[in-house]
Amino acid sequence: MATEDLNPEQMSEEQLRAAYEAEIKRIRVEAVLLENVVTLINLGMRRTGLMAGTEDERDPEQVTVAVDSVRALLPMIERIAPEQLQPIREALSQLQLAFVQSSGQGAAGAGPAAPAAVDASDTAPKPGDPGPAQSSGRLWVPGQ
Repeated sequence: MATEDLNPEQMSEEQLRAAYEAEIKRIRVEAVLLENVVTLINLGMRRTGLMAGTEDERDPEQVTVAVDSVRALLPMIERIAPEQLQPIREALSQLQLAFVQSSGQGAAGAGPAAPAAVDASDTAPKPGDPGPAQSSGRLWVPGQ
């Protein structure tokens, strides 16, 4: 009887260890990295609280950690799995848009927050200066 045919409860400690070792030998770091990026995006999206049933999971700090982590991993993904880069960038963009959407809501999705009154002369862009989204650090710009 092969080890993989046994239920883990029926396996001896030695058999479990051998099965674990065989699995570790098979797994590639690239696969784990990609799985983690997908998990970060999915968790980040849940933490926006915008999906039905996730309103109580809203946590802007967790969304920020997810976005920043995926952004940090983009150069590695480009190197190890260039064919996955575009779908991951698109998913990251969707997460960033959801974050902005959820930021406009009060605690637990109570509705959009009223914008504060701003003097237009204070916000007029100066030539060569980054725009408000880019200067806030929340806008992902390729290569930066």
